[in-house]
Amino acid sequence: MAAATSIMRVHQALLAEFDGIVGRHGLTFARYEALVLLAFTRSGELPMSKVGERLMVHPTSATNIVQRLEAAGLVERRPNPSDGRGTLAAITETGRAVMEAATTDLVEAGFGLGMLDDADRDQLFGVLRRVRLAKGDFLDGETEARSAES
Repeated sequence: MAAATSIMRVHQALLAEFDGIVGRHGLTFARYEALVLLAFTRSGELPMSKVGERLMVHPTSATNIVQRLEAAGLVERRPNPSDGRGTLAAITETGRAVMEAATTDLVEAGFGLGMLDDADRDQLFGVLRRVRLAKGDFLDGETEARSAES
C-alpha cells in the first residue's frame, strides 16, 4: 500500500506542477497531452476514437478536451474521409507553437523531477516500466510511450 500511495501522491504533485506550467500557455496538462499526441503523428491528426484510446480517457473526456482545444484555435475537427461517421482531430500551426512553448517550459522545470539525478530517473523509469508493461500501457520492445502513429 505504501508504494501505491506514494505513486498516487507523486502523480498528484506532478500534475499540479504541470498544470501550473502549461497553464501559462492557456492549457491544462490533459490538453497539452492531446496536443503532443497529435503533434507526434505523421499527419498531425487522429480519429477521435484514437485520441481517447491513446490518452487513456473516456470518449466523452476526449471530446471535451478536443472541443476546448478547438475553441482556442489549437485543434481543428473535420470529417474522417475513411470513416463517414467519424471525426478527425488535427493540430493547427498555432497549436503546434503553443505545445512547443509549453514543452520548453516543462523541460526547463525538469518535468518536476529535477531533484533526481540521471541514475535515479533511469531506475524509477525501469521500475515503473514493468508496471506499465503488466498493465498493457505499451508492448515490450516499444519506446517508453505508445506510438502516436495510426
